[in-house]
Amino acid sequence: MSTTFYGLPTRSLDNGHVRLEYLAEAGPRIVRLFASASNENLLAELPALKMDTAYGPYFIRGGHRLWHSPEAFPRSYLPDDDGLVLEDLADGVRMTQPVEPASGIRKSIEVRLASGQAVVTLTHELTNEGVWPVELAPWAITQIRLGGVAILPQTMGALDAAGLLPNRQLVLWPYTRWADPRLQPADDLILIQAAPAMPPCKIGYLNRAGWSGYLIGSTLFVKRFAPSTDLPHPDFGCNAEVYCCDQFIEVESLGPLVTLEPGASTIHIETWELHAGLSGTATPEGLRAALRDLRLIE
Repeated sequence: MSTTFYGLPTRSLDNGHVRLEYLAEAGPRIVRLFASASNENLLAELPALKMDTAYGPYFIRGGHRLWHSPEAFPRSYLPDDDGLVLEDLADGVRMTQPVEPASGIRKSIEVRLASGQAVVTLTHELTNEGVWPVELAPWAITQIRLGGVAILPQTMGALDAAGLLPNRQLVLWPYTRWADPRLQPADDLILIQAAPAMPPCKIGYLNRAGWSGYLIGSTLFVKRFAPSTDLPHPDFGCNAEVYCCDQFIEVESLGPLVTLEPGASTIHIETWELHAGLSGTATPEGLRAALRDLRLIE
């Protein structure tokens, strides 16, 4: 069946438990994500949102994309409208874009669906096709529709035997305000309500738990990643970030900073889980009970 995303051709993957759509010619981008038999896209759809750059318009689009951090303009906003190469896999697809002309970086996302589970594994790869070394970190950004709550687990225990050293940090962006009602910090979890408002709110930190989540209605979206806590990361040491504005919320994970020599690559793997049909999660304590049942927190 032929499908489109606001006029752009798409293809789909479906294992009976999770279904997703990805752009067939632009990107690499995943633009729709559905739990089980639902027809409600969990991802944000932003076909008209764009940034004008010296290289042409960069369309935000919504959904899931791969960037390289640290963020800079226009380097982070290089258009990805055509030239995508698709390779079908037995359980998924590999999407590879042309080399970015201004950065020399080639992006690739390999998507694989688990058998019999609402689980998706994404392997994000950045390759330096230029002629000089580049310092960067792979940055996996998932734009989700508003109306839910983002979940960032916090380190509770001591990291040293005597409990004398700090065990967590919180990084704020210039537009973030402590009084923002969307930001709800607690000892075990930081919650960010995905309500439309301006100015934006963005926070980041070194996530030692290796997962972040987003609950919308009765569906919990979880992205897992392997935290490399002993390696340097961008943005004052962040491997997990959340950004919320008046149109969407982003749940992001980042790999360590690396210096890519010409011809070298770095990868960053996320595993997505969809847990549908959750009940009793309308309150923070109900949410905590659901997270304990899923063994995400103790």
